[in-house]
Amino acid sequence: MDIAFLLSVTQFAADKHRHQRRKDIHASPYINHPLALAYVLSNEAGIEDVTVLSAALLHDTIEDTDTTFEELTERFGSTIASIVLEVTDDKSLPKQQRKQLQIDHAPHSSYEAKLVKLADKICNLRDLFDYPPYGWSVERIHDYFDWSEKVIAGLRGVNAKLEYLADQLLQRRSEISGEFKYEVQFLEPVG
Repeated sequence: MDIAFLLSVTQFAADKHRHQRRKDIHASPYINHPLALAYVLSNEAGIEDVTVLSAALLHDTIEDTDTTFEELTERFGSTIASIVLEVTDDKSLPKQQRKQLQIDHAPHSSYEAKLVKLADKICNLRDLFDYPPYGWSVERIHDYFDWSEKVIAGLRGVNAKLEYLADQLLQRRSEISGEFKYEVQFLEPVG
């Protein structure tokens, strides 16, 4: 594995996402999400392909930052840039259309894009259990599970470990019910 290359990708993603936060109550740093994808792929699914891990780290850069396809191509090569582009939603389209396009495109995605998209769905579903977006109702979370299941159906056949993880999360959706209770913890200053 080319550690130096992977670290340069990580640094690039961290820089691009530096001002972004997740939607959970703690407003977690956004970079935690791409790092989680790379972790799932590497440590839980046994993926060692630097191209796939790099695409996972960069998967939201075109969609959510000022990064262009050309910039990714110049920095990291056309293969990685193409995978990122495959998993990128066109934000100029209405949300429902983007969601339907994910369902429609999933079965026709490249092997590498399917791995990244599966890891993305796993991480997003895990976050709904552990760090749900602030203000989301139980119904909205269940809708997200229903939609994710349709996307995942089109991604099957690429990695049994990832599919197992996704299936375990989909089976747990009934655990999400009632009202969420958020606890905000204030940490004591160090020093």
